[in-house]
Amino acid sequence: MFEEHRDNRHDGHAGHAGHEQDGRLADVEIEYDQYDDLDDLDGHDGNDDGAPRSSTTRRVVMVAAGGVFAALLAVGGYGAYNVLNAVTDNGPAGGGHQGAGTVAKAPQEPPTAEQAESTAKEFLAAWSRGDIPAAAGLTDRPETARAALATFHEQVGARSLALTGTGPAKADGPSEPALGFRVKAEFEGTPDAWEYDSVLSVVRSQDGRPVVRWKPSVIHPQLTPGRTIGVQETPNPVSKPTDRKGRPLDTFPSLRAVLPQIAPPDGAAATTGRAVVLSGGGEAEPLFVLTPPSAPVVKLTLDADLQQVAEDAVKQQAANGNPASLVAVQPSTGHILAIANAPQGGFNRALAGGQAPGSTMKVITSAALLEAGVRPDTVVPCKETTYSPRAWHNDESGDFPSYTLADDFSRSCNTGFIDKGLEKLQPGTLGTVARDQFGLGLEWHIGVPSRDATIPTPGNKDEAAAAYIGQGRIQVNSLVMASVAATVQNGTFRQPVLREDAKRVTAPSRLPADVARDLRAMMAKTATQGTARTPMAGLSGQIGAKTGTVEAGSQATNSWFIAYRGDLAVAAEVEGGGHGFSAAGVAAAQVLKAGGGKG
Repeated sequence: MFEEHRDNRHDGHAGHAGHEQDGRLADVEIEYDQYDDLDDLDGHDGNDDGAPRSSTTRRVVMVAAGGVFAALLAVGGYGAYNVLNAVTDNGPAGGGHQGAGTVAKAPQEPPTAEQAESTAKEFLAAWSRGDIPAAAGLTDRPETARAALATFHEQVGARSLALTGTGPAKADGPSEPALGFRVKAEFEGTPDAWEYDSVLSVVRSQDGRPVVRWKPSVIHPQLTPGRTIGVQETPNPVSKPTDRKGRPLDTFPSLRAVLPQIAPPDGAAATTGRAVVLSGGGEAEPLFVLTPPSAPVVKLTLDADLQQVAEDAVKQQAANGNPASLVAVQPSTGHILAIANAPQGGFNRALAGGQAPGSTMKVITSAALLEAGVRPDTVVPCKETTYSPRAWHNDESGDFPSYTLADDFSRSCNTGFIDKGLEKLQPGTLGTVARDQFGLGLEWHIGVPSRDATIPTPGNKDEAAAAYIGQGRIQVNSLVMASVAATVQNGTFRQPVLREDAKRVTAPSRLPADVARDLRAMMAKTATQGTARTPMAGLSGQIGAKTGTVEAGSQATNSWFIAYRGDLAVAAEVEGGGHGFSAAGVAAAQVLKAGGGKG
């Protein structure tokens, strides 16, 4: 490598100038023509920034005294390089003349495209076969790469890993050739493979070899320092019940208190899934699902379209801050189709409330009277005032001595029902009919907790009179009264349910056919000619309704309305809403119109 050149000032013995004994200074020229040899002398390329180097042959003129040059030749190699630097750096001419006494390091050429492709191919092949040491050894940071690749293999646990080059890609630096590649990982028990694309770039190592520039994104483009990729269990999913057509229900405010109470089917439970996730630095991000979590699908009987109508209807009638509720039921099945409350998201008064039903209770009172032999055309005078001995009045002033039972029902005459009830019915009869034929008080299990009706046996005639017109100690809610309307329409009590697998109770008996027929006729008359005609106007098909107005003290009245149209029954109540045909009637009619009578 090193060549000696004679100085023109010496004779033919110039080849041994370094051995002259006269102590004179000898000029020595050292020539090198491969920059890599100088790089090897100090163990690094001295050019960490990767700038290209010239391979042009350079000359260095060194000054030696006496036997110094012999010593240089004796130590040779790395020692020679360091000693030479020591002499030139510390010599008399050192200061302010830096470039003259140092060995310049020629820049390295970047890897060629062919070298980059070959290196990348070798790296990907070693990684694919799981030879982590070999793959890491083909990078510029072997120890870091080895730890990262080993962690990835251990935590991901793929059955097989295939890495395939996809061609040139954009690199971080202009002088670094880059190659795109596709990763395909297969797992036991998972039919689909995890596939994604990544990029690596190739640089020269300190010893001049082309190697992969190591960084976490080589493993996965989203992997950054401080983050890891591995397989983790995913949390048990929360079962979100759907409507009967599989549509979501969690956006409805009135159902916020209902849906969390829905339990999974018997014997069914949520199962944990597994996924490849990117974790660290925040919430884990799923990259590939190995086993999806599963939750039992619970389809409720609710109808999302009708639920929306019910929500809007109740919200409108409660605009003044009046609490309200509405329930829609399908008479043929008992399926609950809608549940609405106001305030929305508050107390679930539709299922768990307890209020006096007012004159809507006259449906059950009429059933008891019809069974006791009273006919719809039986004259039952509507007095302006009657006594039990408490004084009772009607909303409509005046005496109507020719009213029949059907007239009293459609005009909602209190005094006629009180008089005929006290005459024909025994204490407790109302509760018996409500339980045996309408299913009230039988501890319903609809799928979520609900409050059943309370119809106590009256202790005196005043309490009996109050019960016949739906006041006093009777407590119901919209769910209960929607079922009453549904029972009339269908002729048979079908316990309302929110889910098909709910355990139902059955009433001891069904309504006698003639009683059911007469009740439907009386409710139809109310819907077309009586107190319910205004909200029910324009509704076609089989319709029936009953209004209810409850005295709540201090001139406040609560509005109640129950009705059906075809295979759809509705009950609504608005506290402080006034007469039954107003607030509650408007809300119920909106739902009946939207339902089209088809439940």
